Order: sequence, then C-alpha cells, then structure tokens
Amino acid sequence: MTNVTAAMVKDLREKTGAGMMDCKTALGETGGDAEAAIDWLRKKGLSKAAKKSGRVAAEGLVAVAVDGLQGVVIELNSETDFVARNADFQTLAKNIAAVALKSGTADAESLKAAAYPAGGTVGDAITNAIAVIGENMTLRRAARVHVGQGFVSHYIHNSVAEGLGKIGVAVALESSAGAQALAPLARLLALHIAAANPLAIDSTSLDPALIARERAVLEGKNEGKPADKLAKIVDSGLKTYFKEVCLLDQPSIHAEHANKTIGQAVGEAAKTAGTAIGVKAFVRYALGEGIEKK
Repeated sequence: MTNVTAAMVKDLREKTGAGMMDCKTALGETGGDAEAAIDWLRKKGLSKAAKKSGRVAAEGLVAVAVDGLQGVVIELNSETDFVARNADFQTLAKNIAAVALKSGTADAESLKAAAYPAGGTVGDAITNAIAVIGENMTLRRAARVHVGQGFVSHYIHNSVAEGLGKIGVAVALESSAGAQALAPLARLLALHIAAANPLAIDSTSLDPALIARERAVLEGKNEGKPADKLAKIVDSGLKTYFKEVCLLDQPSIHAEHANKTIGQAVGEAAKTAGTAIGVKAFVRYALGEGIEKK
C-alpha cells in the first residue's frame, strides 16, 4: 500500500485546488502517482475549483449564529445571487457559522482549517462546493462577539432563511441584568446598527487613522483661519463626525428613543434595570461591501 505523505497531499492540492481529503483519496487510488491523481480528480469533477479561483465572488450570504453569551458573523461569497439561493450553499454557510460558534474561531483563515461536520475542514467543504456547484466561492471574513455576563443579540436584513441574509449584525451587551431586561434593548441596537452602520462603539475605539484623516480634512477646509478659531472649528467638526460614525453618539433610529442618542438610550435602560449596561462589541457585515466588481 502506497504511503501518502502530507507533503504529497499538499502539493496535489496546490496544483488542483481540490480538498485535502479528496487529494489524499486520489493519491491512494493512483498509487501515489501525482499526474494520475490529477486526472482522477478531473474525472470526479473535483479539480474544477482551481479554474474558478480567479473569478470575482461578490454575491453570496452573510450568516449569523448566536448561542448564549457569544455570537458569530461570517460572509461566504459566490459569483452570482442565483447560487446564494441554492439550498446546498445555504447549508454550507449555516454550517460554517455553526463551526465558528462552536470553535470560538474569530477569523476566516483559522476557520478554514477548522473541522467541518461532514468531514475534512471548512476549506475542504468550500472547495468541494465549488466543484459541485460550479462557481468560485470564498470565505471572506468572520468575527465573534462575546461577554462574560449579559446578552448577545443579532439581526439579519434581507433574510433568505433563518440566520442568512444580505446584512448580518451581532451585538453584545455586558451587564448583570438578566436576559429579560437586556433582550429588547439588544434587539433594538442590532436593528440600529444594521441601518446606521456605525464604525465603532465610541470615539475612543475608533481607528485613530480615521480621526486623523477627518482632522486633516477639516484643517484643510479652514486653512488660513487664526489658530484659536481653527482649533474650535476642528473640535466642532470632529464632534459632528463622531455623531455620524460612533454608535453611542448616533441619534437612535427608533421611535422609543426619540431625540436621544444610543448612549442615552442605553443609560436609560441601565437606570430601569438598576445596574450598569455596556455595549461591549458589535459586528456588522454587509454582503460584498468593499469588493471591486468587474
């Protein structure tokens, strides 16, 4: 019996784009002959993936899964929206989210190496799906939110099935208040985040590069003004910017919080609950955002 080494499997996978388990099987079936193994994979339709890899995959689905005090959001891309309506593709997206939730894996590359329920890895499952469905697919990103105590909620916009849609949000509230007190607020925050698309919880957690860029724009627009006036203009402009992009500074979209910021709404909920409530983390993925389509 031929001894199929990990190096042989890795080399064949790089040449064909097929899954690890399929490559191992092909080498076993062909006595370790790499060229024969390539032909074996081609006959099985499993080497198609490599030919698809150059195509732009900007459609697909965002999947969200929540369990207790943690939640995950993943984006699985395909070339066409038609494939996103495919039951097998939807199952794949759901399973990947479930794997992320179970493993606590918070990034796409690590998730690809995680064990998949049907065998092999998540990466193998995607490669196999490419071969079967016939479109390029990519696990573009994945993120996790969690708290030690509190509540995690989620929301799916343009839902096509449970936990699957075009925009996915998970938000984590840290608090000793019970789920009954936190669930309504967390749900409203998830809806707000989906609609308002904040970039950070507050200005202290906003990317410093974004603040520096905004400051430079404000200074450039007001070039030539006296230093004391320029400083006030810039400070005022940054406060306006924070209201646009920071969750706690944004005006709430909900009638329940009319004329209040999200921070004020959270503060009122904490007062009612009789204990502190903090927004610890959130994730918002919109399908295909930032992908350049040809």
